[in-house]
Amino acid sequence: MIKTFWLSFIPIFVAVDAIGVLPIFVGLTEDFNKKKKSMIIMHSVITALCLAIGFVFFGKWIFKILNITIGDFMIAGGMVLFGIAIMDILTSSKRHKIPASEVGAVPLGTPLIAGPAVLTTSLLVAGQYGLHMASISILCNVALAGLMFYSSSLIIKVLGERGTKVLSKIMHLLLAAIAVMLIRKGIEQFIPVVVTS
Repeated sequence: MIKTFWLSFIPIFVAVDAIGVLPIFVGLTEDFNKKKKSMIIMHSVITALCLAIGFVFFGKWIFKILNITIGDFMIAGGMVLFGIAIMDILTSSKRHKIPASEVGAVPLGTPLIAGPAVLTTSLLVAGQYGLHMASISILCNVALAGLMFYSSSLIIKVLGERGTKVLSKIMHLLLAAIAVMLIRKGIEQFIPVVVTS
């Protein structure tokens, strides 16, 4: 039982990449107070849990009904992230900032925490170790990401205000790169189809 848990937990842990998402969280929430950040974290965790666990149970059926592929999902998620990143890199004004009521769901909840990699990995884990074990692994990983977000204030204290702003710009550049990677991987999903057709 314990071995099965770790075998299902580790692939999802790698896919969630909470450590990689943490600096992006800092950049997206730099202007929010502690109360708003807590609300954002709660929204992101709930969104990621509902999406990932729901996808484990209904993903294949939904994609089949809507005629959507994993490649389509990757491209759409990448475009959303790229738009957010470009606005922050090129604009000094804070007017374009995503409201606290929205940033938790998109882009933090999805596609950053529960993105295409997590959804795909969760489906594979569910097929190999069962729906119950996949759901527990998702719950543990998303909770771990939430705990890391709650501890992000330590990073801000260490870096200071100026360092945080510099980190924000760097992380939004990284966010743009992640977006391009998602779009590229989404396009790669169609390449075999194009070649064979």
